[in-house]
Amino acid sequence: MPQATVKSFDPDSGTGTVLLDDQQEVAVPAEAFAASGLEELRLGQRVRLDYVEGDDGPRATWVRLISV
Repeated sequence: MPQATVKSFDPDSGTGTVLLDDQQEVAVPAEAFAASGLEELRLGQRVRLDYVEGDDGPRATWVRLISV
């Protein structure tokens, strides 16, 4: 399961982006947070995630916090 660092998070929309360790950016839609039970993320936190390639680029399907 890839690891990444939180790059951005918008609490109003519940969406964000993470930067994989290989520097690829992955969008994190609200559904990925709901699937994992997370409510918010902070910049710089470390996460593990599953993602798929979508029409607009990689999109997370599940996110798990690994550092606070």
